[in-house]
Amino acid sequence: MFLIPTLETDRLNLRPPTAEDWPEYSRLMMSERSIFMGGPFSLGNAWGLYCNDVAQWALMGVGALMIEERLSGICLGQVGINSGPLFPEDELGWLLYSHAEGKGYAYEAALALKNWAFQERKLETLVSYVDPPNIRSRSLAERLGAKLDNAAPRQDPTDLVYRHPRA
Repeated sequence: MFLIPTLETDRLNLRPPTAEDWPEYSRLMMSERSIFMGGPFSLGNAWGLYCNDVAQWALMGVGALMIEERLSGICLGQVGINSGPLFPEDELGWLLYSHAEGKGYAYEAALALKNWAFQERKLETLVSYVDPPNIRSRSLAERLGAKLDNAAPRQDPTDLVYRHPRA
C-alpha cells in the first residue's frame, strides 16, 4: 500500500482529499464547467469519480491531490495521476475551481506532481488526455513540455494525447 503524499511548492500545498473538499468538487463536476471531463455528472457519478481519485492511491500508488493555497488554506482544485483499467497509460490531469483560474496554479501543481511521479514513483511515461476544444488544457500541457502523440492509445477516440517527457 502506498501512502498519499503531501507536496509543497512556493505557493501551494498538494494534499490528500478530505470529506470537506467534496461539496466544491461536486458542484464543479455537476456543472457545465465539467464538459471537457465528460460532464456534467449526476451526484452519484461525481461521487464515484471522487472516490476513485482517493482509492487509486491504495490500488495503484497514484491518485489525486487537492490544490491548496499555502497562505490562505483555500482549496483551489485538484491535480492527479489517473491509472487503472479505464486509462491506457498513466494520465496527469488537473482541474481548477473558477476562483483560481488564470493565476498559474494548475501549472505549478501539475509540474510538482509530474516531477514527483517521475522521481519518486519512477514512472516511465505520463500522458494527458485533452478534449480538443479545451484550449486552456492544451496550452497547459504544452507549457509543461508535453507533445502531441497521435499514435498513443486513448480512452476516448476524440481525445488529444499529450506525452510528458521525463526530465
